[in-house]
Amino acid sequence: MVQLTLIENVSTEPISQKQMIIENVSKKLDAETKEQVMPLLEAILQAQPTINIKSYQQTQITIAMPRSRYENMGRPQVGNVIGINLKKL
Repeated sequence: MVQLTLIENVSTEPISQKQMIIENVSKKLDAETKEQVMPLLEAILQAQPTINIKSYQQTQITIAMPRSRYENMGRPQVGNVIGINLKKL
């Protein structure tokens, strides 16, 4: 029996909810309105807790197969690409 395991860590740059709000509001305003609104918005958001978003859980897939099937696949090693079809049963 051969067991293949793929573990994927998705790393993203942490971004706070405050930062996303400021960026999105900034995109929608013209320069004059932005100059007036942004200090007020930053003051309002300063009181809000910082919540980091865009994080993902680790993904792990394990496939167990008979050694003969593994041999027939050409004995894939780390770095080799194999195709796997998944479907709901």
